[in-house]
Amino acid sequence: VDIRVRAREEDRNNVEDLRNLVINTSGQVPITLATVADIRLERGPSEIRRIDQERVALVTANLKGRDLGSVSLDIQKVIDGMALPPDFRVRIGGQQKEMVTSFDSMILAIALAVFLVYLVQASDAVMIARGDLAVEIGDADVPPIQKRIIRVARRMNKITITATQMMESMIESAVPTRAEVSDVANAVLDGTDAVMLSAETASGKHPVAAVAAMDRVCRVAEHEDELVHPRDRRDKAFRRVDEAIAMAVMYTANHLPVKAIAALTESGSTALWMSRVSSAVPIYALTPLAQTQSKITLYRGVFPVPFEQKSGDPATVMRQAIDELRSRGAVGEDDLVILTIGEPLSKPGGTNTMKIIRVRDLHSE
Repeated sequence: VDIRVRAREEDRNNVEDLRNLVINTSGQVPITLATVADIRLERGPSEIRRIDQERVALVTANLKGRDLGSVSLDIQKVIDGMALPPDFRVRIGGQQKEMVTSFDSMILAIALAVFLVYLVQASDAVMIARGDLAVEIGDADVPPIQKRIIRVARRMNKITITATQMMESMIESAVPTRAEVSDVANAVLDGTDAVMLSAETASGKHPVAAVAAMDRVCRVAEHEDELVHPRDRRDKAFRRVDEAIAMAVMYTANHLPVKAIAALTESGSTALWMSRVSSAVPIYALTPLAQTQSKITLYRGVFPVPFEQKSGDPATVMRQAIDELRSRGAVGEDDLVILTIGEPLSKPGGTNTMKIIRVRDLHSE
């Protein structure tokens, strides 16, 4: 959704208030209207008034669990009386839609923006199927919408899969085009957790080469990925101890020469939260549960490791975990490893301890 606000230059601060409106009430990282809607100021004679934050909170609470059709009907009742900018234009899917009144266009804009947030919130994962998306909104709008969906999903701790025509030419050709290489790389740089091939492997002539090409491009793009500190999480009050531990781990990993992160996990939640923060440090999720191992495979930068705890003593389990990584060649004797564990052991969601270990010191104990 693109919103053009026509106002005087001196009203710019009120436009910023509109951009910064928090539109989710789920207790996750705050999602602002600007995250899912492109809001720009256009010069004009009209005045813009301050948006009432409490009214928007009522709107978003009313939208939860509703489909877009009911949203469009019910939102007007909730938003009635809200101070609104008098002149709005809303563009949806590349086609500018002029509304009869600015009030109606504001209703539609907020409804669509909030609907995306709750759609992501209700999902276990989000697939960005660019082919279907282009049919609905137009091909030119797909790239920015792809970035926006990935950004929202990462803030809400959801995984994303980017798909459709990523290496379409390899149905016939043994090598991808340069444009396809850039497409895959940009999806990785956007922060997607996974990229997907379709016809390239289902009916293409070079399925193995297509997978190898995509793997090669992804690995290079991951090395070039800029370090992004979780600024949107710095002011967040964590509700769970294991989430706080995960964020502490990633901050430390990005400021200390750490070789690997070892997360002993039952549910995979700790590994998921870690994967939301960009880092060049690999995350190894050690778990005995096949279902968790399968799920973790999709998390960006996380590698599942089958691991059976053979002791009830946390110190012994930590040594066994480090031995597992050493046997796989992931760490050496002089390497630093960050390890997370929950005490008591084997309690889902119970990660409450972070340790920084030099491998050789652990074995000298």
